Amino acid sequence: MSGHSKFANIKHKKEKNDAAKGKIFTIIGREIAVAVKEGGPDPANNYKLATVIAKAKANNMPNDTIDRGIKKASGEGGNINYEHITYEGYGPGGTAIIVETLTDNKNRTAANVRAAFSKGDGNIGTPGCVSFMFDTKGQIIIDKEECDLDADTLMEKALDAGAEDFSEEEDSFEIITGPDDLESVRKALEDEKIPMVSAEVTRLPQNYVEVTDEDAVKRLTRILDLLDDDDDVQNVYTNWDE
Repeated sequence: MSGHSKFANIKHKKEKNDAAKGKIFTIIGREIAVAVKEGGPDPANNYKLATVIAKAKANNMPNDTIDRGIKKASGEGGNINYEHITYEGYGPGGTAIIVETLTDNKNRTAANVRAAFSKGDGNIGTPGCVSFMFDTKGQIIIDKEECDLDADTLMEKALDAGAEDFSEEEDSFEIITGPDDLESVRKALEDEKIPMVSAEVTRLPQNYVEVTDEDAVKRLTRILDLLDDDDDVQNVYTNWDE
């Protein structure tokens, strides 16, 4: 689930994706199709496509699969029209939830998202009802075990590349950038052979909400699990402090 700086959540997401690569590959395939349609098939001239390709590689999508997706989107096979739709609402315990979808059937997607909220006793609100609680930022996560650099050296390289902030967690480093600076910072780190667990534009909560009631946690988890399992759902963001 996106939107958390805790490395445990990043690892949980990747482990879940590794167990269901068809799901994440479907999501990324749609993102490639949209990026190519909007900006062309050359990632050197299409920032959005370059960002999606970086995400694909971070999720171990094979290069030939990426290339096929780009070629398909460039040709006659790329005539499926996907639409970005964002839903906002509240989960148990006063938590805020943002759901970003990419769909070719908005009625199906709306029904599935509403059902997920309903089954966990959540409520979908009006556009903007919770998004003001989040900041849109570029976020890069680096696993300490995979990085040979110490914190000071890595921070210097990240800030020199244009990052806004750097923090050290127990088992990871987090680099925050402006959303438009993510690709240039990611590329600079890639050129330095620095391995990244993830590099994506995300929504970071301004404040986290702690949920102490066990029943509320179960219902909130049900909402998030149902959303994560939906192929139309691209990203889910929440201010829940797990």
